[in-house]
Amino acid sequence: MKLMMQLNINGVLHESEINVRRTLLEVLRETFGLMGTKKGCNEGECGACTVLLDGKSVLACLVLAVEAQGKRIDTVEGLAENGELHPLQESFIRHGALQCGFCTPGMLMAARGLLNENPKPGEPEVRQAIAGNLCRCTGYDKIVKAILDAAGRP
Repeated sequence: MKLMMQLNINGVLHESEINVRRTLLEVLRETFGLMGTKKGCNEGECGACTVLLDGKSVLACLVLAVEAQGKRIDTVEGLAENGELHPLQESFIRHGALQCGFCTPGMLMAARGLLNENPKPGEPEVRQAIAGNLCRCTGYDKIVKAILDAAGRP
């Protein structure tokens, strides 16, 4: 069954006829071409598909698109504004908190969700916030330091 849906993605209202069984991940990538949200495990285990739903981190592979109607969806493509990188993106670059880059969008969005709730987290809170995001390259220390730096913490 398909429904005509309106989805607020990165502050822009999009309308499309969408199968009610499709996940938010599938719709973001396949219907709207937003490839920054990565498809990793498709089981909610890796965090590569992390987006914000009304400011809170969710795994887009576990959310049906119909559940996102009436809510604001923020993806990694929406972090930069007016050609300027978001402070989190700048901090990830400055700290070398990325290597292959596959986990980076999910890490950035999990970090953004944390900073929405707690603008000055400590290291334990940062580690907890990204605990569901798997990275095979960096060892997490640079990612944690980048998030703390973006929050203005040493």
